Amino acid sequence: MNNVLRPVPCEIISVTRESKMEYTFRVKTDMKPEHGQFMQLSIPKIGEAPISVSASGEDWVEFTIRSVGKVTDEIFKKGKGDILFLRGPYGKGWPVEQFKGKHMVIIAGGTGLAPVRSMLNLFASDPDYVKSVTLICGFKNEEGIIFRGELESWKANEKFTAWYTLDHDKIPGWNVGFVTEYVSKVPFAQFGDEYEVVIVGPPPMMKFTGIAAMKEGVPEDKIWMSFERKMSCAVGKCGHCRIDETYVCLEGPVFPYTQAKYLVD
Repeated sequence: MNNVLRPVPCEIISVTRESKMEYTFRVKTDMKPEHGQFMQLSIPKIGEAPISVSASGEDWVEFTIRSVGKVTDEIFKKGKGDILFLRGPYGKGWPVEQFKGKHMVIIAGGTGLAPVRSMLNLFASDPDYVKSVTLICGFKNEEGIIFRGELESWKANEKFTAWYTLDHDKIPGWNVGFVTEYVSKVPFAQFGDEYEVVIVGPPPMMKFTGIAAMKEGVPEDKIWMSFERKMSCAVGKCGHCRIDETYVCLEGPVFPYTQAKYLVD
């Protein structure tokens, strides 16, 4: 019987520096995560951390990690050929089957781009999967920009309309301001009823971006968000991720806004 709590040792294939604080680790494994799911990464005697899968292939998965604590600091000390322990994948991912044939609006803030990266690449690689993609992506400053190459390739894709913005920094080809300021530029009226909105980022960003979308007439049931909150066991037993009666690790991390609006600490 497969033990869903037992970590498996996996070899690091490559490490890519994305920004000053974020690195992408490609790890060899035959695990097959869905878009938007997460896995638990661990180092013996150090600890464990839940990390979203930012990409996957036939025999590998990628994790884009920000160094923010004891476990991630130790992961950052590892390189190609070293071992990370993985378990998962866990949770409910993006409902990509429901997104087929629709206009997609994806709004990401900072490392919130990581949980939607694989889905964006799916839309970019299959021209018939969705009708169009409107991508609004914001970072605090130039040092925080991740996936620079993919940002350029998505912007160049004929299916994509992209607005990239920095909170304050001014650099060529980028706008200045918060992602909420660009929601009004999305031609929702032209989409009719055939669209869905995905919002990922820090909780305040998701809250105010959702409000901005609804001010443009977007119904609550067309908005999706991803929450990553204190997911320790990942199987609904420890209760650390619970908000009222909702276990984020089991029922999420992806939620429709009709449910997400109640997920307040």
